[in-house]
Amino acid sequence: MLLDAVRADERLADWLKGLEESESAPGAEARLPDADELPAVLGDLAVPYEDVNDLVALSRALTADEGAAWLLGRCVDGLVRDMGKIGKGLRLLPLPLESGPLGRYFHVYVLVAALPYVRAYHRERGIPEDISRRTLADLGRGLVLHRRRYGVGGLMAPTWFSLHFHGELFQLGRLQYQRSRMGGREGVALAAAGLALRPGDACLDLHIPDYAGPLSPEACDRSLASARAFFARHFPDERYTAGCCHSWLLDPQLKRYLPADSNIVRFQDRFRVARGNGEPEDDLPIRFVFGDPDLPVESLPRRTRLERAVADHLRAGGHWYSGHGWFPW
Repeated sequence: MLLDAVRADERLADWLKGLEESESAPGAEARLPDADELPAVLGDLAVPYEDVNDLVALSRALTADEGAAWLLGRCVDGLVRDMGKIGKGLRLLPLPLESGPLGRYFHVYVLVAALPYVRAYHRERGIPEDISRRTLADLGRGLVLHRRRYGVGGLMAPTWFSLHFHGELFQLGRLQYQRSRMGGREGVALAAAGLALRPGDACLDLHIPDYAGPLSPEACDRSLASARAFFARHFPDERYTAGCCHSWLLDPQLKRYLPADSNIVRFQDRFRVARGNGEPEDDLPIRFVFGDPDLPVESLPRRTRLERAVADHLRAGGHWYSGHGWFPW
């Protein structure tokens, strides 16, 4: 049973304890669409066709499993409680491999059951339907990434998609924007780059989704213009003074390999950049460029300029780091 596998995983002990302790509070209803309705809902969320039949079939197993149904209800309630409040929603954690296909897909059902609540929040804020739809349809990318890496159905990085379905993140053109607060470690790095915000102050974190076309200056300009109007209109009570980005794409070493007019270098040039905490993060470029962070360095292909940059730097004994950057909002 799903809940037995979750209880047996020590990494999930604190997470599960928090869900159990919240049970006394009145909870949100965790309703899943029936088997006839579910395919259309999954289609609206850009779930790939090869995952739809499995999700429909497994939904019956979920509702028949008392422990899994309880876990679904707790997760939905934690996710939609304090909807839209920064950092307040439940973060969904990957379930153990021993939980099988239902465990790999479980958080898709959580997000589907949370869908009416986040859509209501978007309507309350006056967020246009097309922005709401594109933001939530990013879920499909998480299933594509899971199958690309593991060869089977499931949801990659459910913690990340918690942000979309808690009203904290929005897709606006080429970039995604997360309503956030300055973190301690990042705050130190950005202070070194000249940012006058303190830990806990509001900022907008920029994210660069894959499968979204070139990171061209024109696409970024359109996205930023849209975002400035969007947050001023729909979140007028929040005052943002900085746009921040924490990414391996801001590693200054990339300028040694890529021309000055490349999209990545021109994206870097928008920011005042400081290197991160000094710890190598070689798995990040391998994961995002090649799809699997566990690929041996010697096997990495060299088909594009970026692939050659990442692979050649590692083969020469170098390391990649996350850069922290900001610009005035």
